[in-house]
Amino acid sequence: MTVRLYDTKAQALADFVPLEEGKAGIYVCGPTVQSSPHIGHLRSALVYDQLRRWLTYRGYDVTLVRNVTDIDDKILANATETDPWWALAYRFELEFSSGYRRIGIQAPTYEPRATASVTEMQAIIQRLIDRGHAYAASDSSGDVYFDTMSWPAYGELTRQKPENMEAATDADPRGKRDPRDFALWKGHKAGEPESASWASPWGAGRPGWHIECSAMSSRYLGTAFDIHGGGLDLRFPHHENELAQSTAAGDSFASLWVHNGLVNVGGQKMSKSLGNSIFASEFLELARPLVVRYYLGSAHYRSTIDYHDGALVEAEAALERIESFIDRVDRRLDDTRFAGSGLPVVPEAFAAAMDDDLSVPQALGVLHETVRAGNAALDNEDLQAAADARGAVLAMTEVLGINPLSAEWATVGAAETDRALAALVERLIEDRNAARAAKDFTAADRIRDELAAAGISVEDGPSGSHWSIA
Repeated sequence: MTVRLYDTKAQALADFVPLEEGKAGIYVCGPTVQSSPHIGHLRSALVYDQLRRWLTYRGYDVTLVRNVTDIDDKILANATETDPWWALAYRFELEFSSGYRRIGIQAPTYEPRATASVTEMQAIIQRLIDRGHAYAASDSSGDVYFDTMSWPAYGELTRQKPENMEAATDADPRGKRDPRDFALWKGHKAGEPESASWASPWGAGRPGWHIECSAMSSRYLGTAFDIHGGGLDLRFPHHENELAQSTAAGDSFASLWVHNGLVNVGGQKMSKSLGNSIFASEFLELARPLVVRYYLGSAHYRSTIDYHDGALVEAEAALERIESFIDRVDRRLDDTRFAGSGLPVVPEAFAAAMDDDLSVPQALGVLHETVRAGNAALDNEDLQAAADARGAVLAMTEVLGINPLSAEWATVGAAETDRALAALVERLIEDRNAARAAKDFTAADRIRDELAAAGISVEDGPSGSHWSIA
């Protein structure tokens, strides 16, 4: 029953040994809300939702913190006079939340915004200055930098030597002692809105990107916690800098570092310059949200997903095999002594796969094999075996967040049904209007009567025909 995860820092599998027995504290780098979310954002959040669900199944009391970076250079750059930075950030934050919710990602225990933890950031910066690991810029700009050469362990997360690292590009280098030093605090600059600055001992300004996560993780999980997660692209410089500044300030920080793979499109990394980014809202129009979750969650979390045409069709087919079995077994067991008798416990092979670095592909293999065995049991009228298979299937799908019977998907299903109904009714109304235009009133009246019999009332007016459920 030991959960093992790949620790990026150690570059090896490690047993999950919580700092506090029976509890698990996870910090995940959430979105910088500068623009609409793409499918890579959904995939990353889904990975840690799967981890949380599995640790919960294993009996841990999980606290998951996922931050929102709502102050950043790019947010300020994308803002306008009519769309100020704080409004833009909040609007995109809502888009992220909607996308997460639609694919069944559970809300984090805490979801702090960076702008609400500035005081904690300043306290860490002051500790770093007092310990000799940070300094105010020499050009009186109000910037404060982390002194990378003062910390011998700098580079330990990504196993780089400082002399091989690229220069930090997050602030003007004029006030730096070393090009690799990174900004902890950014002095207010001419042209930036006054609302985007806070008073500090070093002058008005705003926090650097990396210090935000150090402050929020320690505020909500303590100075030592179990797991730090995020996308593979955040290892350097973001997570490297987080680790350096937190440990240099005297904090133990994360025991394990977990990173998820990215999403490519047609063999290429998504990027604005290539014009191949797939936004979450667009992706969710291509298939049911449950199918999207199945697809994005079916690969091993450390692997790269390469999206291609037909991928969602394959996911739909796989999910339909599960749904068809559940529907079939429920109909057959209804009104028998076996109805509802299957224990909701995952098979040992499924548990072994999930314990082994969250190996979802192998776990899905066990799920589909159980579906196959359940259908065979039904064919052979072995109702007890069919009921046992049903219980196992529901337990596995619940852990993975793809249980078709869960209430969250029932809500989504209702929305899908509403859209389907609207499409059908509007098509009939178009046919009725065409019949009326052709003076075929017999056909027009027949369509109206059919709609009325189905509980749909149609009202004709100057702006056209409008329908409602009577």
